[in-house]
Amino acid sequence: MQRLAYLLTYPILWGISKLPYRVFYAVSDIAFFLVYYIVGYRKKVVEQNLTMAFPEKSKDEIHQIRKDFYHHFCDLFLEMTKSISFSEDEMVRRFVLQNPQELKRIESLQKSHIFMMGHYNSYEWVTALNLQGMKYKPYGIYKKIKNPYFDKMIRKTREKFGVEMLDKDEVIRQMIADKQNQKLCNYGMIADQAPKGGRSKYWRPFLGHRVPVFIGSEVAAKKLDLSVSYLKIEKVKRGYYQGEIISLTDKPKKLKDYQITDMYIEQLENQIKKDPQYYLWTHKRWKHMGQENKS
Repeated sequence: MQRLAYLLTYPILWGISKLPYRVFYAVSDIAFFLVYYIVGYRKKVVEQNLTMAFPEKSKDEIHQIRKDFYHHFCDLFLEMTKSISFSEDEMVRRFVLQNPQELKRIESLQKSHIFMMGHYNSYEWVTALNLQGMKYKPYGIYKKIKNPYFDKMIRKTREKFGVEMLDKDEVIRQMIADKQNQKLCNYGMIADQAPKGGRSKYWRPFLGHRVPVFIGSEVAAKKLDLSVSYLKIEKVKRGYYQGEIISLTDKPKKLKDYQITDMYIEQLENQIKKDPQYYLWTHKRWKHMGQENKS
């Protein structure tokens, strides 16, 4: 059944990826109409999240952000399919690193590095960094998809420009092996999800509400002496993004516990507050509120 679902779906995705951009984004507009007005996919969840994050905003403002979010959400999903047939030139043109000199500085340290990111703007096209002067071995961390055929497709698409994908359960093992083999690497980590079951050693405010926070990136950085930065991704216009590397620390062991995590969350919050429509509001980020003493 899983194979059948893949065989029926993949030709459609491939066909969409080959469409000229004017037609491609027209398809995204149609998808927006269906998802927002007909299906109403997670509209209540999105509205609840936005209301919790921005209690000072009026209902009309919340509804406008929600609508803008769904436009971006449909673009983002369709842009994932565009990656199937992307050329290197096209990828570099549509995702530009603003400060490549910072990448060179990081790699001059001669130690492996963690890029911390959020579910904000085009985290899918960040593999373009490997085409913009990156010398270290690049890894992208992801969660395996249950359908093995779609999982293979996702891995192949994301790895086409030289980035190797690692399942989240393989990360620490790979980091330790790379350290032992003196292999210099860049690890891309999206760290804004809610820990499973609310289990976390660290809770802190996120957009005004206390939540459990993943600290795996900080723990790995301190244990293995990895430099850490925040990859700030901004949308220039439809189909075009830019990234900026913001250094968090080159000496993680000298920082207090949770300081790296706090700096990361603050950077992400600043982006969300500035342009909230580009954050992934469909996930229940505050579902563990009130469980702090039970974790």
